[in-house]
Amino acid sequence: MWLYAGTFTIVAHDPENRTCGVALASRMPAIGALTVFAHAELGAVATQALINPLLGVDVLERLRSQSAAEALKEVLAQDPEPDSRQVAVVDGRGRSAAHTGSMTHPWCGHRVGEGYAVAGNILTGADTLDAMVRSWEAEPERPFDERLLSALEAGQAAGGDRRGKQSAALYVHTGHPYPYLDLRVDEHPDPVAELRRVHGVARRELLPFVEALPTRDNPRGAFERLHPE
Repeated sequence: MWLYAGTFTIVAHDPENRTCGVALASRMPAIGALTVFAHAELGAVATQALINPLLGVDVLERLRSQSAAEALKEVLAQDPEPDSRQVAVVDGRGRSAAHTGSMTHPWCGHRVGEGYAVAGNILTGADTLDAMVRSWEAEPERPFDERLLSALEAGQAAGGDRRGKQSAALYVHTGHPYPYLDLRVDEHPDPVAELRRVHGVARRELLPFVEALPTRDNPRGAFERLHPE
């Protein structure tokens, strides 16, 4: 069985705030487990269609010294089946690149812009990606995680994966050795809506804890400690 993931995805980077992330959804279970690669200082990568996770690993590593376009070109040149791959990349300076192989299942395509790239395959049509772009560009002042999730919701509302719905993921990295957000809905009849619900819970109950965690600059963290009287 080939691991062929019909997926719609946005990768994005905010160099000013040193934040990057990925949001994606698919008619395939646990899509976030094999397709998401990101580090705030380097950029973000999503690999889909006939998934090769090594592309994500290798592109992210090359972003240490190369642009998104350079890293993607060199890694695809070493891949045995680039025509069956789809990859979206944004680097730590906000430069973006994407690849949709000629054997990727229709509808398929990508869009690139300053600080982001969107890509999808086995979609209902181009409207899915166009809606994601409009959403991302419409409200640049919103929190980064909200913008990613809203773009994903716009893509789903415009059609999404033509086979249906099953999983979704949201990943945000802010530069620490651990993610700021790593939310996944691995199997659900309406995964993007469920991801929105989980995100709301995380914003209220998880992110205050994450923001107090130890960092390299502050190994004690910022937790409020109760001292015995």
